[in-house]
Amino acid sequence: MGFVMCAIFVIVQFAAIAGYFDTTGGITEKHQSGPKFAASKVAIISVTGMIADGEGFVKHQIDQVRQDKSVKAVVLRINSPGGTVTASDYMFHHLTRLRKERGLPIVVSMGSIAASGGYYVAMAVGDQEKAIYAEPTTTTGSIGVIIPHYDLSGLLKRFDVKDDSIASNPRKQMLAMTRPIPEDHRKLIEEYLNEAFTRFKDIVKQGRPKFRKDPVALDKLATGEVFSATKAKANGLVDEIGFVEEAINRALELAGLDEANTSVIRYQRPASLFEIPVLARASSRSEVSALLELSAPRAYYVASTLPPLMASYSMLLKDR
Repeated sequence: MGFVMCAIFVIVQFAAIAGYFDTTGGITEKHQSGPKFAASKVAIISVTGMIADGEGFVKHQIDQVRQDKSVKAVVLRINSPGGTVTASDYMFHHLTRLRKERGLPIVVSMGSIAASGGYYVAMAVGDQEKAIYAEPTTTTGSIGVIIPHYDLSGLLKRFDVKDDSIASNPRKQMLAMTRPIPEDHRKLIEEYLNEAFTRFKDIVKQGRPKFRKDPVALDKLATGEVFSATKAKANGLVDEIGFVEEAINRALELAGLDEANTSVIRYQRPASLFEIPVLARASSRSEVSALLELSAPRAYYVASTLPPLMASYSMLLKDR
């Protein structure tokens, strides 16, 4: 019994040390196509769902590619309606850094949706020609910013409920849902929003050089409108209409790789037994915390059919 206890202790200690130095987040590599033991690889980095946190699965995939010198090209598979401004920008930054530091060509493959923050992340391809592929049924675009706010003052008045909060300055409650936004506060919020909007358009110009020469054309498209794949291509938002296989072939071409001697891999996070109880337990405390976070002046690059408040709430819960 003593030997077994000591063995368990040693294993736990080794696991703790390995976890301390592990920068991959426990993700594993999975073969997708091509020869299994090729010297060169094309890695598929997946950006899926709401972009709520830059640190996470996407960042771990980027770190894995950075460390794996056998990866010669990247296919960025995007299936996301967007998310927070900060998380979208964080992903864009690290993907761009990866491309420059490793000299890797990045080709984007858009899934069912790559809108707003999802489109923002796609701009990590840089000036590369014929680098953004959209499937025939892809929804993309939605270049814009939103700061959710709901005025519940009428409802509160009907039930004789008053907001009696004490704040150091009236601007501390600029986005309070218990009152309308005063005009002077609205101007301040619009200035904040326009700064994020300007950055969005500047990032698009980095990935779509044609808009650097014709910013007016971008202004006409940057209305928050979503586009079909055919309209997106006609307007220069994407390069080609095709599936992930076409994007992989383009990555092989840009990296000068032979398909017969190149393995295509992707990454996945294995389910952990230690996470199952956490996932199964619905904590009301975390839900309350998520709701409280909605009162923060948070801007979003997001395209959603849900009201902004509901989309924000679901994204915050998912991040937990």
